[in-house]
Amino acid sequence: MKKNSDVFGPQAQRSRRDRLLFTPDRSKRLQDQVHEVCRFFHYARRTEEAYWGWIERFLRFHRAQGSWQRPESLREEAVVAFLSSLATDRGVSASTQNQALNGLVFLYAEVLHQPLGELVGLARVQRPARLPTVLSRPEIARLWVALPEEVRLPLQLQYGAGLRVLELLRMRIKDLDLDRGQILIWDGKGQKHRVTVLPVSLREPLREHLKRVRELHEVDRRAGRPGVWLPDGVRLKLPRAGVECPWFWVFPAPRCALDPESGVVKRGHLREDVLQRAIREGAPRAGVAKRVTTHSLRHSFATHLLESGTDIRTLQELLGHSNVTTTEIYTHVTQVPGIGVRSPLDG
Repeated sequence: MKKNSDVFGPQAQRSRRDRLLFTPDRSKRLQDQVHEVCRFFHYARRTEEAYWGWIERFLRFHRAQGSWQRPESLREEAVVAFLSSLATDRGVSASTQNQALNGLVFLYAEVLHQPLGELVGLARVQRPARLPTVLSRPEIARLWVALPEEVRLPLQLQYGAGLRVLELLRMRIKDLDLDRGQILIWDGKGQKHRVTVLPVSLREPLREHLKRVRELHEVDRRAGRPGVWLPDGVRLKLPRAGVECPWFWVFPAPRCALDPESGVVKRGHLREDVLQRAIREGAPRAGVAKRVTTHSLRHSFATHLLESGTDIRTLQELLGHSNVTTTEIYTHVTQVPGIGVRSPLDG
């Protein structure tokens, strides 16, 4: 998702007003108009789904209140009433309320071309300070043993390179530079590109893995299956790239499935829930008494690098953070000898 703004009102939309607007087909349903605008601005599919979900809830809320009107007539007061209800009646988190706000700001500014004004009286959820869940090095080592073999390599790569889970799953063969020990991340969060480290210990396992992946690619080609999904820009410039081996997934799904966007059965990447379930079930077997997710591996990567002496700016680049203050959260959970406080009990 896009980075949330701390400003509710005109200042939050200034950059939107200054850029090119796209007018969708007004004869279509509102959902189809939202889809057209999202595709024009190349928003992530998850962003589109999240935005439309909140727009739909917003309209249902006012329909249930007996104040149903067309979205153009539901202005600032209606938006404030809905967002405040999320905070006071449903007790949602700050990030959930911000996501709902982003969806409605998008609706009025980009789809309807009627940007919202100041949202006066909005009951805003306070964001509590939370520290990331970090596994110790012994816990990481025990976790690898507890994981099924088929998911161990991708999760080791996520930890070893500090990747977000979708960056891992959407990785193409061409993005791995095994000789130079680098991974190229294209269109990461915020549509940013970056280079991160490829662990030396995973180079040979990845070489063997890629041999099997290329064999699977050949199986798909002999079977005449459609190529893999491509970003919009690549599909236009390189229409044949989907069937070429460099664009094949590093971690493809074991079976083909129906692509909901194109309606064609094709090979997708490994599913996110497969990794999440493996982590959730593997952590207790490894004796890890923490709430562990795949993102905990990225947190652990950052913390362990800081403890090893990596400077904060380098870590910021590796993680792909826009602001170093985001990276600084890991300084609160490091355990570097010489800068910590010694307990009086240990004296």
